[in-house]
Amino acid sequence: MENVGLKNSEHIGMIAIDPNNSNTVYVAAYGPLWSPGGDRGIYKTTDGGKTWNQVLKVSENTGFNEIHIDPRNSNVLYACAHQRRRQVFAYVNGGPESNLYKSTDGGATWNIIENGLPTVDKGRIGLAISPVNPDYLYAIIEAGDKKGGVYRSTDRGASWEKRCGNTTSGNYYQEIFCDPKDVDKVYYVDFWVMVSTNGGSSFEKIGEKHKHVDNHALWINPKDTRHLRVGCDGGVYETYDNGANWQFKANLPVTQFYKVSTDNAAPFYNVYGGTQDNHSLCGPSRTTSANGIPNSDWFFTQEGDGFETQVDPENSDIVYPQSQYGGIGRFDKKSGEVVDIKPVEGEGEPALRWNWDAPLLISQHKHTRLYFAANKLFRSDDMGNTWTAISGDLSRQIDRNKLPIMGKVWSMDAVSKNQSTDIYGNITTITESKLDEKRLMIGTDDGLIWYTNNGGANWAKIDNIAGVPERTYVNQVLASQHDAKIYYATFNHHRYGDFKPYVFKSTDAGATWTAIQHNLPERGSVYTIAEDHVNPNLLFVGTEFGVYFSIDGGDSWTQLKSGLPTIAIRDMEIQKRENDLVLATFGRGFYILDDYTPLRNLKKEDLGKDAWIAPIKESWLFNEKRPFGAPLKGFQGESYYSAPNPKVGAVFTYYLKDDIKTLKEKRKAIEKDKIKAGEPVYYPSADSMRLEDGYPDPYLLFTITDSEGNVVRKMKAPAKKGMSRIVWDFRYNSPGPVTFETPDPTNPYDVAEYGFAAMPGNYNVSLSKFEDGKITEIVPAQPFKVNSLNAASLPAADKNALNAFCKKVSEIRRVVSAADSYRDELVNKMKYIKQAIIDAPATLNDAAAQAREIDRRLNDVNTRLNGDGSLSRREFEVPTSISARIGTIEGTMWSVSSAPTQTFITSYETASKQLTPVLEDLKRIDNDIKMLESVLEKNKAPYTPGRLPVWK
Repeated sequence: MENVGLKNSEHIGMIAIDPNNSNTVYVAAYGPLWSPGGDRGIYKTTDGGKTWNQVLKVSENTGFNEIHIDPRNSNVLYACAHQRRRQVFAYVNGGPESNLYKSTDGGATWNIIENGLPTVDKGRIGLAISPVNPDYLYAIIEAGDKKGGVYRSTDRGASWEKRCGNTTSGNYYQEIFCDPKDVDKVYYVDFWVMVSTNGGSSFEKIGEKHKHVDNHALWINPKDTRHLRVGCDGGVYETYDNGANWQFKANLPVTQFYKVSTDNAAPFYNVYGGTQDNHSLCGPSRTTSANGIPNSDWFFTQEGDGFETQVDPENSDIVYPQSQYGGIGRFDKKSGEVVDIKPVEGEGEPALRWNWDAPLLISQHKHTRLYFAANKLFRSDDMGNTWTAISGDLSRQIDRNKLPIMGKVWSMDAVSKNQSTDIYGNITTITESKLDEKRLMIGTDDGLIWYTNNGGANWAKIDNIAGVPERTYVNQVLASQHDAKIYYATFNHHRYGDFKPYVFKSTDAGATWTAIQHNLPERGSVYTIAEDHVNPNLLFVGTEFGVYFSIDGGDSWTQLKSGLPTIAIRDMEIQKRENDLVLATFGRGFYILDDYTPLRNLKKEDLGKDAWIAPIKESWLFNEKRPFGAPLKGFQGESYYSAPNPKVGAVFTYYLKDDIKTLKEKRKAIEKDKIKAGEPVYYPSADSMRLEDGYPDPYLLFTITDSEGNVVRKMKAPAKKGMSRIVWDFRYNSPGPVTFETPDPTNPYDVAEYGFAAMPGNYNVSLSKFEDGKITEIVPAQPFKVNSLNAASLPAADKNALNAFCKKVSEIRRVVSAADSYRDELVNKMKYIKQAIIDAPATLNDAAAQAREIDRRLNDVNTRLNGDGSLSRREFEVPTSISARIGTIEGTMWSVSSAPTQTFITSYETASKQLTPVLEDLKRIDNDIKMLESVLEKNKAPYTPGRLPVWK
């Protein structure tokens, strides 16, 4: 479906599809919440969305939140118009233009239906048609003067009766639903899910034991009305007993985070954030588990809507989470205790005005010093035990109730006036200079920036920055870590209907400002900015639709997209020790870009080089745990959520300027240009076609060597241009036979074989290309270091001895698996040879006897290599085979860092001794088969695999 004619709606209220013709679709276009205009109204398509026509519009201030089709007659339509406006300073959720509309001719004409409905200003209206009897309509109406409630019509909207005074907040809820089987049973969603069994005369809670509240969507199973699904602020829940018990759908990573921060825990840091109505959270950035990071690894640090969290940089057990309107606490991770440390105005002082998301900062100069802001800036030097205001009221001190909305100043009785909004005039952001503890800067929700260079004794007001609209919300100010006079600011004007990016830089402590948004998309408000702590020209911004970086101080921006959905990035944190960029998205959880240092070191001239490998970060060597007994989610099923850990290994970031193309790709590129130019495209010569068909696919080859130059591993990668990453898992190549089979992801036991782990130490990696049958080095060896995590309780004391033993095991594993594969090939040969003996023109009795004897000898080799299958199938005890001895050693030693047991050492010695005569027997059998094949060829027997025919 195309969005022709609906490009500026911003918010679609509802879609209704004609039950008799799926190409006829109606859309209720809500329009922007923040400004007039946009695509508001009811739109209709009759060609499946190719073209749209507006069939109903009220005004620039009123949109439509619902559209319904009578199931008996698709020409009968009902639409809910909603007049509302929300801006930074205030909210009005209703007006005279909020009404119910009805059409009986497929939207050609419309009438307001109001007989029996409130005549005062109305807010949001929720509507439902009973599927039992579509003459019955239910509406939940938000209205002034306490006239709101649940209304019912039994005559298709011609008249209405108020059933009760229940209503909800139109800003959050106001949805009503009819039961599919009982015309008198109706639900509406609110903080609780409410149900009526008497046609809306009264409602009661259905029951939400162990379920999150704040409900927004409800589905009722038409075949079993006790089966419900509810969408709420906590996610999706399902009940099969009408709310007595609920099942949570825990596998939806859709958390809305306002802010993000990190600590310095070792070896892996933790991530903290505040969520929309799901508390403040903490969880690991990664773990040592092959099962990833499940929900159970996360814990709450404080209840309520969560916002800015800060962590003591010297003691990660001390956390400062907060809830809405400045509800800050000091959380002790060890005990789980939370102490409320919110500043309170003194007796006789004016009340404080807190932002929904109040700014919080821990000083870079003293870890016990906090900065926290309402409309004043507070400082604590004792971890929040006491607070001192170091500013006066830094807002414009505007009376928001005197500002016009939708063209006029509204009375205090306007529908939902100012509900769930910040009290206008507060501080939204704080920054402190790393280079001078007395330099502070703040921003406000009414468009002011203030600066002090003496710790708050005096403040300089910064206003009317050229290029920034009046009273624009200051989303973030940021002090540079490299120059005490450089500051950055992001302004966000989307709550006035302006979605342009506003990113500014000052080089004189705020006296003057320069716009640096440059080539950022014109539509995409900016929320946050981050500056690299090493390279002052490397900047990141988080926008409504993703994250961008600049390597030239903001002159140009490039989007970071790989693996990141299109989503609002509300906040960013750079974890300096690891050089990770951590993102707080509003609807898809946290995202981490591991080790962004290749961007730090990137220069424009680097993109002109043929290829390079970026400096390689030191990495941790460890064996992953498997607490679920299998990788990833184990046997927990898809309903279990687990975020995969980053791959264990050394990460190589590399760049290739151009694709290495095959002859076919080169030919097609030339032909494409000819087609564009209108030139004829002729067939190449016969020789050229043959060369093209036989041309090998190019690839890249990474070669890893140890400190002595010994090759440890080679890894193949596609020869595709651009910046990419590949991970070496610290392992030598598999000692098993070459295979092209891909493990079945649905089978947890089908895992690709891997080699033993390399030692911690210094390594090098070079990059070569394979092109036209030749391997050519294109990036010389680059050094990197591998460190041991030392996570084991009983690690091997002698690492060199451990490494030597694993090498011996790997080699015998290579030989044993090769011998067994060769034996299997000989068994397969014999299958064809025995048939060829039968099919030969002559009678070959001696050959048949020889074949039978060879089969017996091959069975004997198989027993020694793999065990006595005849007895084991019949549940008899059998001696341990060579393969079983080596397989047991390999299965353990490849996944531990401890020394081999004496049992393993003895088993290796036994297997080594037993293997020699087996190989000798295989050689003799192989020779005898070749002799048998020569007999077959002399007697003109049919072809058998591996036998070259003789021609004279």
